[in-house]
Amino acid sequence: MQNNIVAIVGRPNVGKSTFFNRLVGTRKAIMDNEAGVTRDRHYGFTDWNGKFYTIIDTGGYVIGSEDIFEQAIRDQVELAIEECDVIIFMVDVNDGLTGYDKDFAKILRKSKKPVYIAANKADTFQKGHQSAEFYALGFGEEIFPISSQTGNGTGELLDAVVSHFTETGTEDPYEGIPRISVLGRPNVGKSSFINLLLGERRNIVTDIAGTTRDSIDTHYNAFGKEFILTDTAGIRRKTKLKDHQIEFYSVLRSLQSLENSDVCIIMLDATRGIESQDVAIVALAEKKRKGIVILVNKWDAVEKDSNSARKLELEIRNRLAPIDYTPIMFVSVFEKQRIFQAIEMAIKVRENRSKRIATSELNDKMLEEIAKYPPPSNKGKVVRIKYIMQLPTYTPSFAFFCNLPQYVKEPYQRFLENKMREHFDLEGVPVNIFFRKK
Repeated sequence: MQNNIVAIVGRPNVGKSTFFNRLVGTRKAIMDNEAGVTRDRHYGFTDWNGKFYTIIDTGGYVIGSEDIFEQAIRDQVELAIEECDVIIFMVDVNDGLTGYDKDFAKILRKSKKPVYIAANKADTFQKGHQSAEFYALGFGEEIFPISSQTGNGTGELLDAVVSHFTETGTEDPYEGIPRISVLGRPNVGKSSFINLLLGERRNIVTDIAGTTRDSIDTHYNAFGKEFILTDTAGIRRKTKLKDHQIEFYSVLRSLQSLENSDVCIIMLDATRGIESQDVAIVALAEKKRKGIVILVNKWDAVEKDSNSARKLELEIRNRLAPIDYTPIMFVSVFEKQRIFQAIEMAIKVRENRSKRIATSELNDKMLEEIAKYPPPSNKGKVVRIKYIMQLPTYTPSFAFFCNLPQYVKEPYQRFLENKMREHFDLEGVPVNIFFRKK
């Protein structure tokens, strides 16, 4: 159970994400002048005065709205309020005290948590004086005029916030924990999959493509292992983005999550089969040498016979060739079919990616295969492979020491890779093979 948790809450467009990014020191949360950009809870880690704490950015809270997103955002904000130790209630000095602020204050009072009012956009001394009207909300003796943009006034606010923490906290609770990202085109079921695994509405789910905007990390334990599970925004082709800035940054965050992952779970829509964008995502994960698991979701929505899964798997493998080492699983988030088997497979792929094979075992198995089928001679040159060792890299990488490395061609390299997979169970992970002169 984490401690030292702070939630930033308030109505839309008061500067919560700007403040969050300032605290964590990176542009983790997407910012835009359009209201409702932040939807899910977004976590970061930072420190002040020697106290480490988790900071939660939340979406703008609007009471009484029937909008599908605003209802879901309210749920996410309420979960953040429940989870945190201290609340920063952000308001806007330019707009002054609004009815939304007053209504939201009533909800915060019920939480019984310490609440500090951050009167944002107080960029001048005069605007700082305007913050006095927020005393009417009835939270404590002090209002903190701040500027999320410049950082003015944030020190006094943070002094007050961390005074509630009795423990030093953890610098980064996620450090060193394996990362599994869930990627795919919009609306294939990524957030629903994660919510089902977690047993809670961690991420907002609707039928509208593009619901998830930021990449959302969640610490998860399963099968005696712990890892960070990342939900990402749907990745679609550049031509479909129509230069929309928010979606551009959403896709950028998704690609960054892929870069940071150990394993990528790539979800396809069974009703649409494999499309060119799916192939592009898999190819990118392979290029970045990540572990890969392919989940074909919405399998319940497909009319099928006894051969349907095999036919679709064959079609997927043909489209992905020569990437042929990825496990393919047919799942239904809606029917809760094979969901935990899918995450079990992702964990297995992560273990395969970090597998270390004893040098003696490597040489025993592979030199025997090489003796049965030696490298073809090239221009009268005979290649002799003498010795094999694994290299100390994140992805399984092997050096084959031989007399003439320049004469080993790609088909033979593929043969060796296939034999490696056959003997050492490297399902789901790319393998690097290098030929070095002995």
